[in-house]
Amino acid sequence: MWQKSNLVSYRHFRTGRRGLLVGGLQLGFCGLLAWRMHQLQVEKAESFRLVADENRINVRLIPNQRGEIYDRNGVKLAENEASYRVTMVAEDAGDIDLILERLSKLINLSTEDIERSKAELQRSAKFLPVTIIDRLEKDDIAKIAVNAPMLPGINPEIGFSRIYPLGEIFAHVVGYVGPVSSRDLEVRDDPDPLLRIPRFQIGKVGVERELESTLRGKAGTKRVEVNALGRVMREIERKEGSKGANLKLTLDTNLQAYVRARLGTESASVVVLDCKTGEILAICSSPAYDPNKFVRGISFDDYGTLRDDNRRPLASKTVQDAYPPGSTFKMVTALAALEAGIIDHRKKIRCNGHVEVSNRKFHCWKADGHGNVDLVKSLRESCDVYYYELAQKVGIEKIAEAARILGLGQSFNIEMSAVTSGIVPDKIWKQKTRSNEWVVGDTVNSSIGQGYVLSSPLQLAVMIARIATGREILPKLIKSINGIENERIQDKLKLNRNNLHLIRKALFEVTNDKRGTAYPARVLDKKSEIVGKSGTSQVRNISSVERTLGVLENKDLPWEQRDHALFVNYAPYDDPEIAVSVVVEHGGSGSTVAAPIARDITLQAIFKGTPPITAYPVEDRARIYNQQRELKKLMPKTTNSSKVQA
Repeated sequence: MWQKSNLVSYRHFRTGRRGLLVGGLQLGFCGLLAWRMHQLQVEKAESFRLVADENRINVRLIPNQRGEIYDRNGVKLAENEASYRVTMVAEDAGDIDLILERLSKLINLSTEDIERSKAELQRSAKFLPVTIIDRLEKDDIAKIAVNAPMLPGINPEIGFSRIYPLGEIFAHVVGYVGPVSSRDLEVRDDPDPLLRIPRFQIGKVGVERELESTLRGKAGTKRVEVNALGRVMREIERKEGSKGANLKLTLDTNLQAYVRARLGTESASVVVLDCKTGEILAICSSPAYDPNKFVRGISFDDYGTLRDDNRRPLASKTVQDAYPPGSTFKMVTALAALEAGIIDHRKKIRCNGHVEVSNRKFHCWKADGHGNVDLVKSLRESCDVYYYELAQKVGIEKIAEAARILGLGQSFNIEMSAVTSGIVPDKIWKQKTRSNEWVVGDTVNSSIGQGYVLSSPLQLAVMIARIATGREILPKLIKSINGIENERIQDKLKLNRNNLHLIRKALFEVTNDKRGTAYPARVLDKKSEIVGKSGTSQVRNISSVERTLGVLENKDLPWEQRDHALFVNYAPYDDPEIAVSVVVEHGGSGSTVAAPIARDITLQAIFKGTPPITAYPVEDRARIYNQQRELKKLMPKTTNSSKVQA
């Protein structure tokens, strides 16, 4: 009896506990439901009322300001200017044709603008704003504002447009922006929503393209209330975006402007490096173009003129083009031979004006030859036969290895478009690309920078900088991003220091010995003596008949058949600060055309402005004085007031 009573009591207790648990859960659920109903009906009632009332809440992107670009001293190279524009949201406009017709009666809206706008509105999502016209005057915006009730879906706005205050001087480096294309969207895995806004502008070439995401920043958003006609009644919520990062380049505006002016109308390119840091102080292709025309929409005629010009103003020749380096490559062959222990600086080779290899004559530029030639003389007087003979003993593999150590045959990671790696050929390369075996004639051609060898002006500047310093100089274009600098470590080259010294000694005589090929381009100021090597690379084959009758001079040939003129140098001799490469397309002789340009630019860089006239040889001073005066007229005025800390 006692046990039965206890059992009943236990079951009663267990049932009561379950009831309490279920009841508690039900009570909690009811409480949660009540809280949620209070939140929806009281706290967020206004928001849901607006949504329910003809779906009048729109969320729109707010384009942010693009980051600005400066030179090393804070001079603006790319900035944003306020611009009045008119956009249309298709879902708010209703009858698009009618609204555009009304708008065209208020402002100057061409038939082309209307048709383009219709096409963009058709392609775009209905909720995205499409720019109808920009760069309007304040009076136009006022007219639109007054007639707002008659223009549903039309929104006058203040936006920002890109402007390049120095025009063509930095065109090939900074580049330009333009409207997003379908191709731009295809190459991105997850495009930023900003890019889907019609006529939104992104970088197309140069730094603007290579650092697009850094410069673009992030868009903001806003929630707005609109009425039944689609007019914005009020802004409910706004989240500001973040401006793109500001960039400071390593370039010096005054030096870059001087280089551009010095090249004039030549089809040419120049690279100036800081030997201490690898920073690019100037990098210029000539002729150039005005990037502002592309931002505003270049006309068909203007683009056709640029496209069809045989001097290729649209090409960034400094990094995009690769040329036979000609005799500037001879120091590579010489270093390869020294490193392999095949020669020393006293070893002499006889030059009679040509050498026969595999039943083919390879000629020296000096028809009657140079006589007995050692290493220094071979570079000083640029003897070809010396290198023909040397290359056969060294072999292409060791020459190619030395070239790569000096920076040739590689694509440097700088923020410019289409940076070429050039060509440093070897046996494997020819088999892969030409499906042919390497022959000794290929080695002979390569020894003097002809044949398959191709190098960009940037690579040539790196090559001479590495020879000057014995360090693995890496070119650097971006000095800082939002004020934060990124330093690069420069390792020592895997080359014998004494061998590099021998090459430098020979290069010194090229410009400072009366027998040197570039002696006329010497500098008299002992603290800024330049050390360099000229090069003249052929772009056509000279037939045996022409050699018999007499080789035609460059001036007697069509422009596109003339030799390229090259010069590479560094200065000063004892403590290198500046390295320069110059390539003048179809310019003729490197020593008479490219070398004087390189000397003037080197002195301008060392003196950080116009050098003293006494730095030049006496016979050149009158000409240089007049030249300096004319070039100053062509250079823009960059005052302290235009400088802003990036």
